[in-house]
Amino acid sequence: MEGDNADPWSATEKDVRDALATAGRTATVATVADVEGSAYRRPGAKMLVTGERVDTGAVTAGCLEPSVVDICDSVHTTGRSRTERFDLTDSDDAWGLGLGCNGVIDLLVEPRDRSWDAVLEASASGPPVAVVTVVDAGPETAVGDRVIVDDAGVQTVPDRGPVPISLLDRAEDTVDRIVGTGRTTTASVGDATLLADGLAPIPELLLFGSQNDLGPMVALGSQAGFRVTIHAQRAGIDESTVPDANTVRIGHPSTVAEGTGEHTYAVVMSHNLVDDRLAVETLLNETNVPYVGVMGPRERFDRLREDLALTAEQLERVAAPVGLDLGGGTPTDIALSTVSEVVAVHNGRDGGRLRDRSGPIHPTEPNR
Repeated sequence: MEGDNADPWSATEKDVRDALATAGRTATVATVADVEGSAYRRPGAKMLVTGERVDTGAVTAGCLEPSVVDICDSVHTTGRSRTERFDLTDSDDAWGLGLGCNGVIDLLVEPRDRSWDAVLEASASGPPVAVVTVVDAGPETAVGDRVIVDDAGVQTVPDRGPVPISLLDRAEDTVDRIVGTGRTTTASVGDATLLADGLAPIPELLLFGSQNDLGPMVALGSQAGFRVTIHAQRAGIDESTVPDANTVRIGHPSTVAEGTGEHTYAVVMSHNLVDDRLAVETLLNETNVPYVGVMGPRERFDRLREDLALTAEQLERVAAPVGLDLGGGTPTDIALSTVSEVVAVHNGRDGGRLRDRSGPIHPTEPNR
């Protein structure tokens, strides 16, 4: 988050990681480790506290914030990680006073030490990872003991004791299931409980185009937590004209695939049929991006599809016309429709109405 007036509650995962990367050793980190019942934030949500002030992020809707800040201050003083349980279901408890949640929240509170440098580096590049941290200690462990697990094996981190291999072996199914997914869960292993935080790279929203309708698309994409890249086919656009973009580059449509991967979601919106065709062809043939949205009416895409002779597999990755059916027609309406569809695809959803969905809004990972 940038600026002293930034709202910590509005922070995205990208904002939290950026803040963690620059935070000093006086900071502490609170993470939602587990939730039973309902709560405003789900496992994996993080809050960075510096001194007596919430810097970035949130782990509740605010009702518990003063108490969490006090715990963070204690952790900073002692230098030792700890877990804290808030039971909002017990009317006899200080917390069970109709606070808008009706669940039990377990928080891991820990120093912002050098172990976080290793976590941030591992989650930003390389293979998918899971950060495994002890949240309930047994005879062989202490709260805060930590390792990073990826396809290559187990990596120890500075300033923390390791999680014993014997415990990791017993939690292997849980950790393997969570690696790189962006989801978080716990695993009870004997007398210990492990938190598996499946950190994935921050997703990228790649916008191909240079017209004025980029503005709301960039703003909403950034607010939704995407790293926004603009690939313009012509000069005349730079960081000063779209300050919310992370990267602005100028290049031929055939170079649009630069730096893309499975965490990239592309929207082709140059409004030039020739340029759009080249960009779509490049993205579908030279990358594994899971989503290529194409701006414009259906008839326009039909012409493009005939020119490219797309396969069934390639068509599965294409959204044309782009966006969800929200009914609006202003540039902001179109951007909201498009970014909403990208968010839904990123989260494995179809974007339907929640009232028509059975079961919980946010399915939880089953604990082992």
